[in-house]
Amino acid sequence: MQSLLTNYWWVLLIILGLILYKFILRVFFGMVIVPENKIGLVTKKFVLFGANKNLPDGRIIATNGEAGFQAKTLAPGLYWGMFPWQYGVEMQPFTIIPEGKIGLVLSNDGAEIPTGSILARRVESDNFQDAEKFLKNGGQKGRQTSYITAGTYRINTFAFTVTITDMVIIRENMVGIITTLDGKPIESGQIAGKHIEGHNNFQDFDIFLENGGNRGLQQNIILAGSYNINPWAVQIEETPMTDVPIGNVGVVISYVGEDGKDVTGESFKHGNIVSKGQRGVWTEPYGPGKYPFNKYTMKVELVPTTNLVLNWANARSEAHALDKNLSTITVRSRDGFPFNLDVAQIIHIPANEAPKVIARFGSMNNLVSQVLEPTIGNYFRNSAQDSDVISFLTTRKERQQAAREHIKAVLDEYNVNAVDTLIGDIVPPEALMKTLTDRKIAEEEQKTYQTQKMAQEQRQGMEKETAIADMQKEIVKAQQSVEIAQRTADATVKKAEGDANSLKLQVEAETIATKMRANAEAEATKARAGAQAEATKLNASADAEKISKTGLAEAEKIMAIGKSTAEAYELQVKAMGGDNFTKFKITEEIAKGNIKIIPDILIGDSNSTEGGISGLLGLQLLEMVKNKKEKDTNQQ
Repeated sequence: MQSLLTNYWWVLLIILGLILYKFILRVFFGMVIVPENKIGLVTKKFVLFGANKNLPDGRIIATNGEAGFQAKTLAPGLYWGMFPWQYGVEMQPFTIIPEGKIGLVLSNDGAEIPTGSILARRVESDNFQDAEKFLKNGGQKGRQTSYITAGTYRINTFAFTVTITDMVIIRENMVGIITTLDGKPIESGQIAGKHIEGHNNFQDFDIFLENGGNRGLQQNIILAGSYNINPWAVQIEETPMTDVPIGNVGVVISYVGEDGKDVTGESFKHGNIVSKGQRGVWTEPYGPGKYPFNKYTMKVELVPTTNLVLNWANARSEAHALDKNLSTITVRSRDGFPFNLDVAQIIHIPANEAPKVIARFGSMNNLVSQVLEPTIGNYFRNSAQDSDVISFLTTRKERQQAAREHIKAVLDEYNVNAVDTLIGDIVPPEALMKTLTDRKIAEEEQKTYQTQKMAQEQRQGMEKETAIADMQKEIVKAQQSVEIAQRTADATVKKAEGDANSLKLQVEAETIATKMRANAEAEATKARAGAQAEATKLNASADAEKISKTGLAEAEKIMAIGKSTAEAYELQVKAMGGDNFTKFKITEEIAKGNIKIIPDILIGDSNSTEGGISGLLGLQLLEMVKNKKEKDTNQQ
């Protein structure tokens, strides 16, 4: 075994060399290999000889070969002579800054920051990748104004400490208000630093400082976007843009800038109105829109340019809220009664007059409280003392017109147009109001009664005229009736006369007819008798002489009877008269009914011979009637 080791010792040596070659090369040749994704941070342990054996006081990074942390780093690659007994090499990953981030750099070594400054100024150092150049160029220790943006860097972490932070993002419709933490003090009399150009929205803070930028609040602002801004140098407050609504203008009051010359002239003595960019009230107001104003260096007062209504009323306030502190006006009349009244004032501020209003009062609220409220309130209080409550109520229209003219004249002096003054609700004392109401009710009742009286009189007149009209109708009707009656009477008279004449004629006709009938009957009887006689005569001639004599006797008898009858009728008519004859005929007709109205034996006066004869004639007549009736019955 020993001979084997003796013969093949060199093989063992080669194997050990292959295993320990890195160690051997590191120890004997000082070989160092830096990977491609790292850097080598070098620490020099000692210096054997030379003037730069030790670091200067206050320094921790060696730039001239001193012992300690070396400024130079080893980039990826192969290095010789870095013996481990003299140099220590630490592998450090690259510094990576992600997208949307920035790297804030703190230098661990360098010159002292000047008194009054808090940040170290930028020096050329290849984005802090060359610490030696940084230190030799006068780089200062502490927080750096410069930063590194997104990317990969070979940073010596012995010399620099990198802190990763977010970029600054300003959202839409927002502005970034800047406050710087380093720079010169703000000039006396100013509240913000002066305007500086060229720093690219504070992303190059060193240019800001080199151009004399002031620490503190800045006039400049940044708009919506993403910015590489060092938060150690700049603080940003994000705030909404200034909105000027439609119907308004924005009057700018600038607290920064140079003192400007008043552009209003000698006539306006209530404040300075200056050109844009100067300190004071700007002469040009901004119209409706959104504007990136710095709310700490300038103020935008909104001034309505439409008609503005202000209400002195407890129960009402407009949307603009300028009248929220106004209330119903309490006044006292000449007769000592307090009462309340509501007033509405309409005003208009022209856009070109808005800066003067703001220069004079500072705000619209001040205009209301300092001018409108006392002016209108005192006017109506003074006006109420000139009259009693009832007169004030009854002259409301005239007082409103007077108030409009007075207030217009006053507001013209303040560059405000008074459009109209309106008196609203007037609330008198309750007791007085009741008295007034009662009086008014009484007056209205009196008017009502008067109206009712007139109505009654008119109604009476109408009724009278109606009655007259109705009577006229009746009169006409009566007149017509009279005429009709007259005519009717005339007609009746005429009819009566006609009836009388007719009756007379009828009676005469009947008399004549009766006579004619009597004559006719007589003639007929005579004719019948003649005919019978002729017939009898003819029969008698034919039959016999006896019959002829009998017939002749009968004929003579009949003729004698007929003649006697006719004569008797005539004599009866003449003797009895027409009425008695009529009664007789009635009696005859009664007799036809077998009703006895005359006794069979008539007893008359014994001394009168005519009574006995008359009785005999009556009996004879009755007998004849009875016989005739029986004969007629038998013939039937």
